[in-house]
Amino acid sequence: MLTGALMLAALLWPALWNGFPIVFYDTGGYLARPFEATLVMGRSALYGSFLALGIKHDFWPNIVVQAVLVAWLVALTLRLHGFGGRPWLATAIVFGLCALTGLSWYATQLMPDILVPAFVLAFAMLTFHAGGLRSWETIILIVVIAAAIASHMSILALALGIVVLSAMLLALVTWINLPQPTLALPALAVATGVLLAPLSNFIITKKFAFTPGGFNFVFSRLVQDGIVERYLADRCPDSTIRLCTYRAELPDNADDWLWDEESPIYKLGGFEQFEPEARRIVIESLALYPAMNLKAALIAAINQFADIATGDGLTPWSWHTQWAFERFAPAALDRYLASRQAQAPFNFSWANLIHIPVQALAIAMLPVIIFFGRDRRIAALAALLFVALISNAVICGVLSNPHDRYQSRLAWLAPLVVTIAVVCAENSIRPGFGRLNSLFRRNNFLFR
Repeated sequence: MLTGALMLAALLWPALWNGFPIVFYDTGGYLARPFEATLVMGRSALYGSFLALGIKHDFWPNIVVQAVLVAWLVALTLRLHGFGGRPWLATAIVFGLCALTGLSWYATQLMPDILVPAFVLAFAMLTFHAGGLRSWETIILIVVIAAAIASHMSILALALGIVVLSAMLLALVTWINLPQPTLALPALAVATGVLLAPLSNFIITKKFAFTPGGFNFVFSRLVQDGIVERYLADRCPDSTIRLCTYRAELPDNADDWLWDEESPIYKLGGFEQFEPEARRIVIESLALYPAMNLKAALIAAINQFADIATGDGLTPWSWHTQWAFERFAPAALDRYLASRQAQAPFNFSWANLIHIPVQALAIAMLPVIIFFGRDRRIAALAALLFVALISNAVICGVLSNPHDRYQSRLAWLAPLVVTIAVVCAENSIRPGFGRLNSLFRRNNFLFR
């Protein structure tokens, strides 16, 4: 009990220090979904319903659930790699992760971001350790994967990508000497999530559909990369392209296109009404400028892979979330406005002096563990995480646009894997030293 309480304290410290769970600009969009019973771009109704359950207690139950999930997944990962019955080891590792990475900032944030690493760990346990799981643990892991997929469309894309790459890995396990993956349970969990996403939207909003927004996000990156400007220069004037009217007003930033109130997208009716034109321009630009698109996509993916700073978007400026609190959780609004976050910007420069190099070094160590690690179970976890990091960079960088938040929410898993590998190596070396010491003792007569 003591170790569990200490782990929760470490995971929850940003919110405890802040005086309120950490809020992101998008939090209000999620919270509004079950009350408005509508689907909007990139905002899961299921996660919004989860937030609604915590309104009475200022959302503290939500971040406690998220922190408990993280602590349990870390402890389970350690147990399945041979460190069961060592709660102080799990506590020390969680403390280290909270101090040296951005983990605690995601665990305490009213966003589904923490479900991205939760999905990866759950998927890894079902893939490589199904035989070591108790029945109830298997069920919880399947639920975690399904809920994660239904809570954010990027996790759905990540899940499908990892399933495909894991199937391809079957052909390589002998070559790189990895344990044979078991894909039946992970595939079942992903299939459950694929069904839960539209089903939960139907239950909450009466629309059996996935959370919308795909082409608008891709379009925003094409705006940022200059591809839309090139397309309009080649095609306008064209009466069938409404955006030609606002060609001179194109911003040079994806976020400004999506969220600035003066953006042409709102003058054209908003996300839903512009979606058909966004789809048309994205598809036609791929055919017209394949080399330009490929280069921009590669740069976006590479930039996204490298963007691992903590604190992206955690500012006092969150008018939409404040509006949602005022409308749906008025008591919570007063306590949010009294929090440190609402008073002044957080300074993450001190934290990132530690977080960025620690996470970058750990990520760089993953291929070393994969190809040269002695414990092949850890090598398998490292391989799956490395695949997840690459897939996440491609999905978020190419299908949206690079942000530190997208990659750093997953990057803390690399120090976790490296720590487990180091502890395993130490445990394997220690008996060797013991045997060597015994040998010297038995042969000590040679030196008498």
